[in-house]
Amino acid sequence: MIEIKGVSLEIKKKKILSDINAGFGDGQIHGLVGRNGCGKTMLMKCICGFIHPTSGSIRVNEKLVGKEIDFPQKLGVIIETPNFIPYFSGYHNLKILSDYRHCIGKKEIYNVLETVGLADVAKMAVRKYSLGMRQRLAIAQAVMEEPEILVLDEPFNGLDREGVSEMRKVLLQLRDKGSNIVLSSHNEEDIGILCSDVLHMENGKLI
Repeated sequence: MIEIKGVSLEIKKKKILSDINAGFGDGQIHGLVGRNGCGKTMLMKCICGFIHPTSGSIRVNEKLVGKEIDFPQKLGVIIETPNFIPYFSGYHNLKILSDYRHCIGKKEIYNVLETVGLADVAKMAVRKYSLGMRQRLAIAQAVMEEPEILVLDEPFNGLDREGVSEMRKVLLQLRDKGSNIVLSSHNEEDIGILCSDVLHMENGKLI
């Protein structure tokens, strides 16, 4: 489903990624681990089409990212801190995002808010949300259309232990429905519980 061939990335003459080759198949959760600055986030941005590699290619569902498609279809993503409109409610923020593709309606949005534990604050302005609630909303926006592919960079940041446990269950349910998930986390427990395979990055390389 995701095929990465010979991907290198250089920004301002600095080598960020070096000859990355990897593949992520259907219905699995794939772990991506390494220290801060090792290149995980940049690789995820390349998969999503946010940054184009200096050389090499990335295909998602056999489509060449950056040439045949700008942004892969049926993809949900969390990379870095998600931005929401602070004076709109959680529901309203998701509604705006869902209107781009018209894949889901009011019922599905409320369902996903319930799934991530935000049903009781669906109409509350996001500026009143705690850090953990914002992270739950980020997960909701990533998974609300039940995407075929999820690219999740540290998706459990800001969640307490109970929240992490609940959101792990959400990802496992999506995996069981056939979603292909690429997940980075500094928490070894997350990786051990969720991932079927793990790729380790160091200094922009897979090792």
